[in-house]
Amino acid sequence: MYFRVLTSAGTYIATYGNNIRENKTFLAFSAHFRAAGSPVPQIFAVNETVTIYLQEDFGDASLLNKLESLGHGDEVYALFQQCLKRLAEMQIKGDAGLDYSQCITSREFGKQAILSDLLYFKYYFLDTLGIPYDKEKLIDDFEALATYLTYVDYKYFMFRDFQSRNVMILDNKVHFIDYQGGMKGALQYDVASLLWQARAELSNEWKLSLLDYYMDCVEEILETSIDRSRFVSQYNGYVMIRLLQVLGAYGFRGLFERKAQFLTSIPLALRNLKWFVEDKRIGIGLPEFERLLGLIVEDEIIDRFEPVRASDDTPLIVRINSFSYKSGIPADTSDNGGGFVFDCRGILNPGRQIAFKTQTGRDKAVKDFLEQQTRMPEFLNSVYTLADIAVEDYIKRGFSDLMISFGCTGGQHRSVYAADALARHLKNKFNVKIVLNHVVQDSKNWINTLPNS
Repeated sequence: MYFRVLTSAGTYIATYGNNIRENKTFLAFSAHFRAAGSPVPQIFAVNETVTIYLQEDFGDASLLNKLESLGHGDEVYALFQQCLKRLAEMQIKGDAGLDYSQCITSREFGKQAILSDLLYFKYYFLDTLGIPYDKEKLIDDFEALATYLTYVDYKYFMFRDFQSRNVMILDNKVHFIDYQGGMKGALQYDVASLLWQARAELSNEWKLSLLDYYMDCVEEILETSIDRSRFVSQYNGYVMIRLLQVLGAYGFRGLFERKAQFLTSIPLALRNLKWFVEDKRIGIGLPEFERLLGLIVEDEIIDRFEPVRASDDTPLIVRINSFSYKSGIPADTSDNGGGFVFDCRGILNPGRQIAFKTQTGRDKAVKDFLEQQTRMPEFLNSVYTLADIAVEDYIKRGFSDLMISFGCTGGQHRSVYAADALARHLKNKFNVKIVLNHVVQDSKNWINTLPNS
């Protein structure tokens, strides 16, 4: 959890987290990289239990924000160049003396880590497509690719999740965050992560010229020439690993956890992979793997994940309510009837606990309880399945109204959380107009008191 602290001396970011090992890694890496001259936040204070620390505030604007607001122009290109130069310095100079025993997971991104990413893609994305393949041949190809990429010439610090949203821009200078997952690994991985980020949609011209610029920076720091042909060949291999790892993550978050923002990202990631498969070579033959890659980037597969999207002219309005069964089910003011009413009373009630009695389904503690200690995620996955069918059909047929209501005992915790969750899901997936009405809470101005108080 992050909080911006405002003081007369300036602003700071207060960070709270219960993962002590991750906190210690971030703090140790921050101290090391800052001493090496890398653009990472200064740490000002840490509590005794290492659950809270105060760090430098780099503002709200990320490199991705700059790209989306300013477009693919000279100013943003210069920021990408600055970013790659500082990355090369952090990777190479920051590697010297770094205690890799502080790493959260593996100390090095080697063969097993590469295989883990490939299997992640296989289980959470490839296998969901139902495409038949020779399992033994595919695993052999995975082994061959992992072995090939393990023997790279340049291994230094690897950021692991180096993308434009983890690069903050303040006073036209780049600053890095979220590097605690790093380990020793190939230089090419982080460059591949940045230049091939699906949301960035960098042109091929930018990708090629920025890669050349990065290799210039590496040669300047190392004070020696590198074999650029071999470097690029292995870079292409890491591009593919990164693209597949991202698809695995989208598959897990979208297809299994049913989070709409990840589902809607799958087509973009597939088109990114399609361009790579058709244009790049990685210097090693992988017959079964290459056959499957060709199949999964066909238009038919990409179209499976392209949801129907509402436009400004789409008449459909989805009215979502939370209510208390004590007061009855909300009336359908559209006179259409139908729609859905979901009873949340089968979910464990947070309202039975004193700590939650004055809170609602919008408070973090209540949300954590419902997400971690009840079957609410499973319940909502079923709701999403039914609601998605109706919304997609209503958009296609030009219908104007759909009402979906969630009821619980008091209209305060479970129904509020579920209504908010469905509203976010439908907005993210279909871009449909939403009218959200929390019957009980709106009538109380969201003020809830203890009984008899």
